[in-house]
Amino acid sequence: MHFNELNLSQEIINAVEELGFSEMTEIQQESIPLLMQGADVVGRSNTGTGKTAAFGIPAVESITDADRKSVAVLILCPTRELAMQACEEIRKFAKYKRIVKTSAVYGGASMERQIMELKRGANIVIGTPGRIMDHIRRRTLKLDKLRTVILDEADEMLNMGFREDIESILSEVPEERQTVLFSATMPPEILAITEKYQHEPVQIKIKSAQKTVESIQQFYFMVAMGRKTDALKLLLAAYSPEAAMVFCNTKKMVDELTEELVKSGIHAAGLHGDMKQAQRTQVMNSFKSKATAVLVATDVAARGIDVSGIDAVFNYDIPQDNEYYIHRIGRTGRAGRDGAAYTLVTSRRQQYELKDIARYTRAEITELPLPDKSDIISVRKEEIIKEIVEMPPVNNKYDDITDKLASIGIDYREIALRLINERLEKEISGLPEFDMPKPLKKGRKSDAKTVKIDISIGRNKKIAPNFILGALVDATGMSGQDFGKIDIFDNHTTVEIPEAETDYILESTNPMKINGNKVEIKLYNGNSGSEKQSRRTEKSFKPDRRKAAYGNRRKADIFGDYTPNRRKRTKKRH
Repeated sequence: MHFNELNLSQEIINAVEELGFSEMTEIQQESIPLLMQGADVVGRSNTGTGKTAAFGIPAVESITDADRKSVAVLILCPTRELAMQACEEIRKFAKYKRIVKTSAVYGGASMERQIMELKRGANIVIGTPGRIMDHIRRRTLKLDKLRTVILDEADEMLNMGFREDIESILSEVPEERQTVLFSATMPPEILAITEKYQHEPVQIKIKSAQKTVESIQQFYFMVAMGRKTDALKLLLAAYSPEAAMVFCNTKKMVDELTEELVKSGIHAAGLHGDMKQAQRTQVMNSFKSKATAVLVATDVAARGIDVSGIDAVFNYDIPQDNEYYIHRIGRTGRAGRDGAAYTLVTSRRQQYELKDIARYTRAEITELPLPDKSDIISVRKEEIIKEIVEMPPVNNKYDDITDKLASIGIDYREIALRLINERLEKEISGLPEFDMPKPLKKGRKSDAKTVKIDISIGRNKKIAPNFILGALVDATGMSGQDFGKIDIFDNHTTVEIPEAETDYILESTNPMKINGNKVEIKLYNGNSGSEKQSRRTEKSFKPDRRKAAYGNRRKADIFGDYTPNRRKRTKKRH
């Protein structure tokens, strides 16, 4: 079924056609007509099946002139990345429908800027539960005229501990509303929400079409947070692809990564949606002619690119959509050639995400150790030897140069060594030293080098260990397993961290708030002034392994300040 067969406005049809959409996916075909009729819907469908368009198009279509100054549609997402992505997609659908005003609200971003956006009259709001609750409490988000509330990735939100927030938000919106829920799985908690807050919902279950990507070898590397760029440099040096594509999830990351690669002497160029057409054409011509060896791009910018002879694809960021993964790695291994895809993984949670992708694609994605700098140098030496051996014999028309050098004490061996040294140094000078930190906890023993950081908040501010751990996980993006023993004193707290991650952690956590208190974090020197007086009240904490992967984020936006929510439970209404 095609989009133009639906009863959609011409503005939506124009936007959809401009995006290159014509035929609907199964979830879109089943959901859009029902949502446009105002029905409550429960859609069971994996990521990568076109869910954003399934709820985004009806949301945009529902906005009328009467909604210019009020929120008509609220969309809840588990993470800020998904909220930003959904907001960006919905803006594309609303390109020609000028009365639609969208706003994305999530933790870790400027509250003031979000308040200004909401005051200007957003009628579709997309956000994470924690930040939505903040705006409701501040009365900067009014939902008294809300018609539709959509829960995207509902099972993921429940896994992250957002059930109370979701129920509180649903209790704040009008009882006469449309409630839509999309989820990959249907655990009992989802069914409970469905029964309590939906009215005769229509169930839609879509089986994800399993995709098989043949002739492409797929690998991943565990990389410490903050070292992905160094890891990518090593991989590019180790595999020496003549043509490679590197995928990032944001335009900003494309620009920053391209700049870093160019600084290291790698012939790289970036491609994203903010570039003018002339720039895009120039970049693509350079890549096709092999003048540029590495193309760094976003998924949207790379849509429609057809370049043969790509040796490898690197996922600098894990794609937020299973289909994007397939599209990315499908750039290599074409026309009967073998291809390779490499993904950088920085946490246990990302490992699980990649396993989901592997199940979806029915492919094996194998973990490999990062190549060692010394191994890369050894390979380069062998390549130089092979190159020289395969060179044709030379004539003696330049003997006068070697004779002159010999006359001043530089013999043939020294000449060769100098030239080889210059060649090697040019190739390996940009290679980073890469000492992968080991996890702090490994069974009952740990052989990782650790240091302690000192945080300027303690028991006198009623701080608990889970507040500390949650704030560190949110600020750094690292796993809870990466942090060790937490000691809380009266006026300060010490936390054991991997020595190799010290600079990154200090940079990521300054400034930072814990439980609403601004704190300073520095390297612990073992001589904090308040430690003696508080030693009796010292409390040690070791992260719960079952919660460590998410850093006990029960009440926090995944990338926002970690602030415990102490509000009283309110009676829930239908």
